[in-house]
Amino acid sequence: MPARLILNADDFGLTPGINRSIAELHAARALTSATLMASGPAFDDAVRIAHAHPTLGVGCHIVLTDGTPISPPHTIPTLLGPDGKTFRPKLTHFVRDLLLCRIDPAEIERESLAQVQTLQRAGIDVTHLDTHKHTHIFPTVARELVRIASYTSVALLRNPFEPLGGRSSTHAGLTRRAQIRLLNSLKPQFDRIASAAVLTDGTFGISATGNLDANTLHEALADLPEVGTFEFLCHPGYNDSDLDQVATRLRAHREIEYQALLDQIPKLLSQPNAPELIHYGNLGAFGVLREEGLFHPDTGYETYSPRNTMKVGLAP
Repeated sequence: MPARLILNADDFGLTPGINRSIAELHAARALTSATLMASGPAFDDAVRIAHAHPTLGVGCHIVLTDGTPISPPHTIPTLLGPDGKTFRPKLTHFVRDLLLCRIDPAEIERESLAQVQTLQRAGIDVTHLDTHKHTHIFPTVARELVRIASYTSVALLRNPFEPLGGRSSTHAGLTRRAQIRLLNSLKPQFDRIASAAVLTDGTFGISATGNLDANTLHEALADLPEVGTFEFLCHPGYNDSDLDQVATRLRAHREIEYQALLDQIPKLLSQPNAPELIHYGNLGAFGVLREEGLFHPDTGYETYSPRNTMKVGLAP
């Protein structure tokens, strides 16, 4: 049985140009999945595209830094930055305060669930969870996302660790590689926390973020093991005037990633024993139910008793 591969684009909902690139890549069979930002400026456009492309798996790209919350600010004060309205703009400040226990885990759960339910209320069958800037690599965040996955109809979570030794990782800068080696030390703890969730065997493309061109993508795909289930993450898009209005370090490179996917994925699929392209919704017990037409995702109006895993009814 060949390996199974999820081709996932992050930042769905950030701009119309990013959304359009995701729709075009999916139509070209060069993308199978995308993760949608609940408070993204182009959220409504992304929802329209998701409904128009039902074979595109759509997860929730949970944002806890460098963005705007869904929850009322007074309900998540420890998650907010100096302005008291938006998240901390810098990941380093979020990580610092997380490690110093200045962030209430209950607020991470509250805001993350609000983001998931925003997608569900828009009629999105949320296939999985991941996080902006991979914040769930840290145990405090991972615990809350696993908790949410366990009591909603999501169940799946991105494995935020990249298999080591791949040729594509050599294209990352020294600082980036040092950061990844340091973060990989958290893997044993993450594996224990996430044992109740459904995970892939690893995620390619993390080290290549910002450096993903056709050559790097070719090398990464060549490193894909012959068996197992893996994700390849990417950030395609159009570098247009809408992108100028948002804070992101990935600008011109989004179009390079877009072209790399169009160039390399068809070549991959033409090879003998090519991987099977899937999305997260095909995995686990819920994947079996989806295949049989028996899966009924949450509506987003469910309510839960605080800090446990019990549904207690429907919100009015």
